[in-house]
Amino acid sequence: MSDATTTDLYEVTMAMSYLREGMTAPATFSLFVRDLPPERGFLVGAGLESALDHLSGFRVGPDDVEAFASVLHRPPRDLEPLLGLQFTGRVRAVPEGRVVLAGEPLLEVTAPLPEAQLVETYVLNVISHQTAIASKAARCVLAAAGHPVVDFSLRRTHGPQAGFQSARLGALTGFAGTSHVGAATALGIPAVGTMAHSYVEAFPSEEDAFRAFARCHPGPVTLLVDTYDTEEGVRVAARVLRDLDRGPGCAVRLDSGDLKALAARARSILDGAGLPEVRIVASGGLDEYAVDDMVRSGAPVDTYAVGTRVGVSADAPYLDSAYKMVEYGGRPVMKLSSAKVTAPGPKQVFRRPGCADVIALVGERPPDGGSPLLETVMENGRRTAERPTLDECRARCAADLSRLPAAARRTRAPVAPRATASERLDALTARVRQDIAERPRSRRSAPA
Repeated sequence: MSDATTTDLYEVTMAMSYLREGMTAPATFSLFVRDLPPERGFLVGAGLESALDHLSGFRVGPDDVEAFASVLHRPPRDLEPLLGLQFTGRVRAVPEGRVVLAGEPLLEVTAPLPEAQLVETYVLNVISHQTAIASKAARCVLAAAGHPVVDFSLRRTHGPQAGFQSARLGALTGFAGTSHVGAATALGIPAVGTMAHSYVEAFPSEEDAFRAFARCHPGPVTLLVDTYDTEEGVRVAARVLRDLDRGPGCAVRLDSGDLKALAARARSILDGAGLPEVRIVASGGLDEYAVDDMVRSGAPVDTYAVGTRVGVSADAPYLDSAYKMVEYGGRPVMKLSSAKVTAPGPKQVFRRPGCADVIALVGERPPDGGSPLLETVMENGRRTAERPTLDECRARCAADLSRLPAAARRTRAPVAPRATASERLDALTARVRQDIAERPRSRRSAPA
């Protein structure tokens, strides 16, 4: 089986029905987030490259048809109309790393209806998950106010693939490194790490452990000092580093307790030992809220290692995202159900200073000071440009974050900018709504 089976069953049943009815005209689907999660002033769009990889390789093969037939309890010949179906459409999307707001399309797919429908689940999954994690990571970077942030999330992310993505998205949003060896190697980002408490416990004493570790690793080392008594651990680490003349580049890591108070005491001990160049790394259940508290308190922490809470976006683990049809066969369509109304027609988003964005129809002229966010990234099922580098995505993200209004950047009680609709989009929405209202009830149903 291929990744074509990574889909919800109803995508298969709808695609089969479309093919039976001859409904293969082009359809446009828009992927957007209806509302931002609480305590979010913005989102960082991510997952596009994973989506494009899936679309460019999407093809329903014989094994996929067998799988579809099996779950539907039907003979394989009934599902043969799907055999060989591949993605041949166009994708317009916001490049990875750009800041996006509620209601703005992150991506629009235009393809023959069965194709556009069958890829929904996979595309919605990767965009939603990675955007959630990237947005959480970006908030950590902002909270750290220039201090390095590193990723320690792998052991508790929701699966190894999610761990890889967490490392990548951390780097995309400005993290300085990751503990994930495979991601560091594959992505060309710094690998960072220290030691576990088990390492210290395996030796007769803390000092034996620190000396053995330093002997094994001739470069800068980071010593975990809170296995027993944290302050005494800092003193032992200072003695070992001073005796071995290993101060520059080295660090001590605090992983539990009152990190603000312990960081201050550790700094005092290290400075008193003549080791002002030895850094302090803080970890242990950190996210942007804890980082913000420590930065604001003036805690002498040099590097923040964030893990579980960021790797799973603990306070906002999902997005209210949707993938909705906005046009079929040249006819604009929309959904009218309560609290889930969608705007019709393929769209463009124009970014203006201060994120005073305008959601418009494709083909509209940009408003004064506006520049388009969505770019054509795939035509005829193939990428239109080379894959951007991680550095390019990182630069894009840093630029957008720097231009966010201060209120949107706040860690607590942020105020998210709100995009507005253009006059033409409002007019089309009103016209389609009226058209739906005036249809005979028996003809109101349409693909959605």
